[in-house]
Amino acid sequence: MQPNWTETLAEFLRNEPGVGAVRLDANTRRVQVATLGKVDAEALKARLLETLTAITGELSAEGANVPKGFTLTREGGSVQLSGPGCETAPTLWRWKEYEWPEAGADEEEHEDEDWRELGAYAAACGVLGLAGWGVERAGAGPEWLAPVLFGGALIAGGWDAAIDSWDNLRRAKLDIHFLMLAVALGAVAIGAWSEAVLLLFLFSASGAMEAYANERTHREVDALLKTAPKQATVVDSDGRERVVSVDEVGIGNLVRVKPGEAFCADGLVEAGESGADESALTGESVPVEKGKGDQVFSGTINLGGTLDWRVVRLPSESTLQKIIRLIHGAQRLRAPSQRFTDKFGTGYTYAVLGISAVMFLVWWRGFGLEPWRGTAEAPSAFYRAMTLLVVMSPCALVLSIPSAILAAIAWGARRGVLFRGGAALEKLAEVSVIALDKTGTLTTGELVVETYESFPPGREREVMELAYALEARSEHPLARAIVHDARARGVAERAMDNFESMTGQGVKGRLGGATVMLGRRELLEKGPLKDWATKLPSAAAEFAEVWVVGPDYLGRVLLKDAIRRESAPVLAQLKAKGIRTVMLTGDRRATADAVAAELGLDEVRAGLSPAQKVEAVTALKDGGKRKVAMVGDGVNDAPSLAAADVAIAMGARGSDAALEQAEIVLMNDRIENVFSAYDLSRRARAVIRQNLAIALGVVAVMALATVLGRVPLAIGVAAHEGSTVLVCLNSLRLLFARGK
Repeated sequence: MQPNWTETLAEFLRNEPGVGAVRLDANTRRVQVATLGKVDAEALKARLLETLTAITGELSAEGANVPKGFTLTREGGSVQLSGPGCETAPTLWRWKEYEWPEAGADEEEHEDEDWRELGAYAAACGVLGLAGWGVERAGAGPEWLAPVLFGGALIAGGWDAAIDSWDNLRRAKLDIHFLMLAVALGAVAIGAWSEAVLLLFLFSASGAMEAYANERTHREVDALLKTAPKQATVVDSDGRERVVSVDEVGIGNLVRVKPGEAFCADGLVEAGESGADESALTGESVPVEKGKGDQVFSGTINLGGTLDWRVVRLPSESTLQKIIRLIHGAQRLRAPSQRFTDKFGTGYTYAVLGISAVMFLVWWRGFGLEPWRGTAEAPSAFYRAMTLLVVMSPCALVLSIPSAILAAIAWGARRGVLFRGGAALEKLAEVSVIALDKTGTLTTGELVVETYESFPPGREREVMELAYALEARSEHPLARAIVHDARARGVAERAMDNFESMTGQGVKGRLGGATVMLGRRELLEKGPLKDWATKLPSAAAEFAEVWVVGPDYLGRVLLKDAIRRESAPVLAQLKAKGIRTVMLTGDRRATADAVAAELGLDEVRAGLSPAQKVEAVTALKDGGKRKVAMVGDGVNDAPSLAAADVAIAMGARGSDAALEQAEIVLMNDRIENVFSAYDLSRRARAVIRQNLAIALGVVAVMALATVLGRVPLAIGVAAHEGSTVLVCLNSLRLLFARGK
């Protein structure tokens, strides 16, 4: 069942603390949002348009389900939904207005960009143009044949541009397509049929290439969408199975997935053992083992046995859908340099038309050239103006940045690195400091057994066996680590009698008639061993300890948060690139220093509260002199992620708060993807600079040559469209680059 339109808008307002109200007018297709304070206008627009595309049906205030705390009002032909707030808030609102996208607009745009169709037009233009050129050079056939072939070529090459130009002209807007058509018609007017065909052939070919690059980026998202199942097998309380639509699956449902089927939502395994293919989600090619208590994620494939699992997130809010929304948002958000070229392109188009018109008059009136009809030795003023118009057209310039950004975003998505827009991609290349949380980022966040100790020494094996026997029934993180280690060592599980859990202290039981216990040091200090317990050695700061009391011996298990084995190489790679690495953690100084020494961090700031982490990030910025990236995964990292210039979250499995703040998400929890993201950002920036150099360089050189000398129109066409093709090919290098 589709949510009511008011519920959709209410959810948007809940997730946008800087927005107080939304006003919709279905008749004029306009939408207004009331903002309070500073907001990222481009990001807000992208999220708003994504929300509006989900609204269907009539915007009727009558019978609308208004969520608690929200207010619905109608003014004339518009309806307004306001969020909770104080009475004075509306007086401080600043309204922003946007155009409401028509339903299905994205799909139509995607269809219009079918590179195969554009490629067919370009091929037809090329074939007919070559045929016309051959007939003209050979002097064969009737006189009308060559013009007819050239005409067919012009229609094929200019068809797509003509459609776009007509749509823009109806809105009183000129663009590059109009420029190309104008030049082609001008060339025909002076008898330069072959040059006109060459222009439209190269222009349509470069358009097909651009569409191909865009199609490649959409393919990554389409692959994710296809992994989402449409049906699920729900197991009722009486054990009976029933197949339902995924939309009917709710939180708490027990779902059964068989080998080869996909998980329809996020959940926890309750029964069965299997392996899951999570490659579509994380890029990880190795199957992940799944057993009782393990997480499963929407869109991943069950490879082995049958699993029964409990739904913890609705399919619409699953990890898979979260990723898809992230990528869609990223493709809508424009990088700062891309926004510049978008604004620059329109003004530049009018400037080119103006300069060409002025130079036509200069060549005609100032230098006395023939205005319309010239010769090969003495081209007309109009011929030279058309050549200038071609070489100065900004096709390559407009494509130089978006083509690189989209290719880089697609490359990252395929490898589990999600950029929430081109801005994040560009900014990451500028950072000089990367701050990292410790637990769950540099470390796995999972405790592992480091060693066993016994008092007196020599009975470590017995300590291990007893710890395993006492912890085999517990689900505590310490217990899971001990049980996992014991099973890995092949320790046999011993039966325990009278097992009892002592809340907040530990567990106890009877083994062979003797009472045995396991727990914290405080457990010993309150019992008959308290005098001896005060003399026991303390564990090093980086270790957690669990004490084991046996029949006639005492021992302890030392555990530590496992450092990701990839952390040290990644930090070394970043340091080699001149990046300063800083650990920001709430852990004790001794624990943090031990991890930092092992990993080779440049600086450690320990014992920090969330607020102090924000202060640390602000201090690292040094008043804006340095760009700082923050890498984290927990709720306590969200404020510092928001304070950083670039926010990077560890995995879609991280906290929702961290993901909301993140501009870059590392889907597979791989710390090495921090370097991959940074390296991709630098490569994308290099490609953008190369593209701009190619585009502007060709324009400058060819424009100067055209003004000062005689450049054949065919050479101008080849140089202009050749630079456009070169820019597209250069950007595609990012799409097919190997990862590091």
